[in-house]
Amino acid sequence: MAGVLSGLLGVGGGFLLVPLLVLWAGLDQYRANGTSLAALIPIATVGALIYYFQGTSHQVDLGFALLLVVGSVLGAYLGARVLNRIPERQLKIAIAGLLLVVGLKELLLP
Repeated sequence: MAGVLSGLLGVGGGFLLVPLLVLWAGLDQYRANGTSLAALIPIATVGALIYYFQGTSHQVDLGFALLLVVGSVLGAYLGARVLNRIPERQLKIAIAGLLLVVGLKELLLP
């Protein structure tokens, strides 16, 4: 399910995987975050390759993608280092808040 939504919507499976891993698979928040990141490597790779090679024009801006990779790798490193310092309840609230803000933005803004 996460792979389909990632490829279709480009949302990053973490928005779906993390809540499902916590709610349905019974993982704690920390393990769900780490598991989601590990699962997203092949999901993102396959999706990006298909977007790049499908059709006559590439749907991937490699220069901008490189900038995103550099920033995301640094951010993932810092986030993973800080993760265990945040109580699980506060982490769940932060994730729920982020999902709410993103969902409202998608519904209300053009």
